[in-house]
Amino acid sequence: MIVITAPTSAIGSQVLENILDSGEPIRVIARDPSRISPHIRERVEIVQGSHGDADVVRRAFEGADAVFWLVPPNPVTSSIEATYLDFTRPACEAFKTAGVRRVVGVSALGRGTGLEGNAGLVTMSLAMDDLIASTGVSYRALTMPSFIDNMLRQVEPIGKQGVFFSPFTGDRRHPTCAARDIAAVAARLLLDQSWNGSEEVPVLGPEDLSQEDMARIMSDVLGKPVRFQQVSLDAFKAQLLERGSSDAFAQGVVDMMIAKDNGLDDGEKRTPENTTPTSFRQWCEEVLRPAVMG
Repeated sequence: MIVITAPTSAIGSQVLENILDSGEPIRVIARDPSRISPHIRERVEIVQGSHGDADVVRRAFEGADAVFWLVPPNPVTSSIEATYLDFTRPACEAFKTAGVRRVVGVSALGRGTGLEGNAGLVTMSLAMDDLIASTGVSYRALTMPSFIDNMLRQVEPIGKQGVFFSPFTGDRRHPTCAARDIAAVAARLLLDQSWNGSEEVPVLGPEDLSQEDMARIMSDVLGKPVRFQQVSLDAFKAQLLERGSSDAFAQGVVDMMIAKDNGLDDGEKRTPENTTPTSFRQWCEEVLRPAVMG
């Protein structure tokens, strides 16, 4: 039995699709099962509720061999520690009582760089990994840089104004990865029963790109000029607050962005094993361009 949390999220939904034809029994935890496609609902067992709820995970993990773990974003949280650690504690107890053998979790790069102690959301992601590993369950933390798919949040300014915004320095290159590739790695690990122990599994994508590099690629793919505009950290945080984020969440994102721009994601060398296939150009052609044109 494989349990999938966050089955309607960008990553979780693709993990679910990737294992659907594996022949393994699948159970999902969903607050709103109606958001799951009908053709999938009829092929999986559904436990309704939040995977931060002790009763829900106790029922969901019963008889489970493997769990895909993803903490949902909580932009209105009063504490990012609560968002990651308090949310995960009931699951950690259920891993032990249910005898779950393997867990694959979505986390972040940064451990060992010297920047991870004050990196906001990343700091809490890494603390979550330690919490899960402390249960004794075999754990694979998928450690990622920023997601290419986050660019979809800026479809409107890209399409209408030919501009996208970030507090990152324009010419500093960062690794990025696509949600589809994260899901593929997660699905492979969930279906592989041979591993044990606790390790990080970096998912780096095929290239390091700067914001200026991305602007050039988007301009080429969309057939019109797209430019990058850096925004100050104060302005970036103000935008998050204006959109309804709590101060705790907004500051957690700001601290993460500062650490990333200072090299948080640079500690892992790219290897054939941690290099995933989807390039930014391919993603722009297959995902961004239809979103902008649509």
